[in-house]
Amino acid sequence: MTNIRKAFLPVLGGVLAGAMLFTSVAQAEVVFHRGNTGEPETLDPHRTSTTYEAHILHDLLEGLVVQSAEGIVVGGAADRWEISEDGKSYTFHIRENAKWSNGEPVTAGDFEYSLRRILTPETAAKYANILYPIANAEQVNTGDVLPTELGVEAVDDDTLRITLNVATPFFLELLTHQTGLPVYPPAVEEFGDDFVKPENLVTNGAFKLEEVVPQAQIKAVRNEFYWDNGNVQLDTVYYYPTEDRAAALRRFQAGELHVNNDVPQDQVRWMRDNLEGQFKASPRLGTYYYALDTRDPAMSDPKVRQALSMAIDREYIVEEITGAGQVPAYSFVPPGTNNYGEPAIADYATQSMLDREERAIALLAEAGFGADNPLTIEIRYNTSENHKQVALAIADMWKPLGVEVTLLNTDVATHYAYLRDGGEFQVARAGWIGDYNDAQNFLFMVESDNEGFNYAKYDNPEYDALMDEAAATIDLEKRADILRQAETLFMRDLPFVPIYHYANLELVSDKIEGWEQNLQGRHLARYVKIKE
Repeated sequence: MTNIRKAFLPVLGGVLAGAMLFTSVAQAEVVFHRGNTGEPETLDPHRTSTTYEAHILHDLLEGLVVQSAEGIVVGGAADRWEISEDGKSYTFHIRENAKWSNGEPVTAGDFEYSLRRILTPETAAKYANILYPIANAEQVNTGDVLPTELGVEAVDDDTLRITLNVATPFFLELLTHQTGLPVYPPAVEEFGDDFVKPENLVTNGAFKLEEVVPQAQIKAVRNEFYWDNGNVQLDTVYYYPTEDRAAALRRFQAGELHVNNDVPQDQVRWMRDNLEGQFKASPRLGTYYYALDTRDPAMSDPKVRQALSMAIDREYIVEEITGAGQVPAYSFVPPGTNNYGEPAIADYATQSMLDREERAIALLAEAGFGADNPLTIEIRYNTSENHKQVALAIADMWKPLGVEVTLLNTDVATHYAYLRDGGEFQVARAGWIGDYNDAQNFLFMVESDNEGFNYAKYDNPEYDALMDEAAATIDLEKRADILRQAETLFMRDLPFVPIYHYANLELVSDKIEGWEQNLQGRHLARYVKIKE
């Protein structure tokens, strides 16, 4: 609402001086209402693990580098950098005008502190292993060496040097992930875990946190100390947890949401017909999958896992249930991933569903399951009509195998916390959006020591050895071949069953400018403009 401030000149002897009434109209506050499909579990950038949190954190905090609206790596808190000839040393120069929301300068020491903090074992960062390319990062994270041994050095207040174990082609893109976001050291030291509360959180991004109302909204306001504040077009951003996609669509139609980063898939055709230009679908670097807990007696048998995967009609799911540009997944790594080539495709990808079903029944029989001993399975999924519809469809696809299925749903925070904390299950829905465009970012998830994301508790020394070999290989072609060998093992053992590769499905008001489509579906509010 426009804020009108009336200024009256002094009244002298009952006569209005100047005989004139002046009215000045303050500029209207620009408010952005953003649907965010899940409730964040935390706003500590070193303890987050979902895109729900990342969408907010990238508005509040800024790493050394960031992604442009189009998804290209550009300068963030650092305005320039140099890379050594051997590709193992990166020197970043902090912007002269980079500041925290309290007016204090952003320093190289802040990033040194932050990178040490996320890798310190006591932080218990689920995403810490993403930073393992940094020299000594894994040893710091496992407690074998002190954080001071990490290959990160604040040369002076304006210069940060990061040393890597080996040349890492995707390192700059990796730093655009939330693991590369800084924290304000004095606030962490003074408030401990409470440094993320609105009254304590100090940010260096385009916005600062003002209010958190659980299950309702998060409010951020413009950070007047942000180095590029003059180009930020928004004053306030509200983030709403919109797990109920159908309700989000109604709110969008009513004008209560400017954008929502997912849609009810059963209404895709209607949206295409009725929301032309506002319903947007584009390729996305990600995979929708089911994790199979290898600790479960039935799921521990690869034959059972293969049988369940074979019986899933992925073409039906993407054509009849999702129907918005998703691609059937017969590999875990999405097609088109950088520096990789053709993924390792399941051998049944081209077989008819009838042939696959017969193979699946035979495999289950070999594993001891059949009419006399039916396999019973519980599918866990986070609350969403989309996930429910997929689960119901897959349950129907497993019925001809003699599999009896029940469903269990919980809210997104509870669901992922349960999986990350090692809760036991049989089958659990999950999804992975690439943090950076490289096959390693998908295949690293089931390394045996990846406690945060290896929901299946897959443990294969041969697989781990291949991933270690790939990490030490500089030649991109040789590295891609090693990673493909690892994915071949993955598709043989199937700790995760890939179902489809994502598409970005978004609702974007025609009032919004600057919301560009990109592979990772990352949209910083600093690029957004609302047309009058």
